[in-house]
Amino acid sequence: MDIKQTWEKVIEYATMPLHGSLSRKQRKGVKIRINEGAILEGATFFLEELVLWVSETSDGQVSNSYYDWTKISSIKTISNDEK
Repeated sequence: MDIKQTWEKVIEYATMPLHGSLSRKQRKGVKIRINEGAILEGATFFLEELVLWVSETSDGQVSNSYYDWTKISSIKTISNDEK
């Protein structure tokens, strides 16, 4: 398994497919942090061949970030403890 496949599995765990689309939406209650950057909530992920594309909407503005799969050093998922 190469690094891209590993990161894809992590993203797939923390997201769910959007119907009729190749994109994935964050699961409710799951936050994601890439490379110690901002903590993402409610973002949409596009698992492209060369890049991970992350789209967020806040205050009526859309922000798109692009990550080179080979430059991702860590992905952290954060969720509530379900005891």
